[in-house]
Amino acid sequence: MWYWHGMGLWGWLVMIAFWTVVIFLIVWAARSNPTQHDDKSAIRILDERLARGEIDSEDYEERRRTLESHR
Repeated sequence: MWYWHGMGLWGWLVMIAFWTVVIFLIVWAARSNPTQHDDKSAIRILDERLARGEIDSEDYEERRRTLESHR
């Protein structure tokens, strides 16, 4: 019977709270996606350093073996 008299104040507040929680959870899930981290892996950084000429190939191979042995 309450349908014919509208939702009332509590109905509107519950609906607003519900959608606020739903939107918050969607935004939180999108931001916490582990595949979208800005962190670079150690191997990728090592590859970039070799490409820029900061390290030579011997140093690269040694560091790469060290990194792979710690996985």
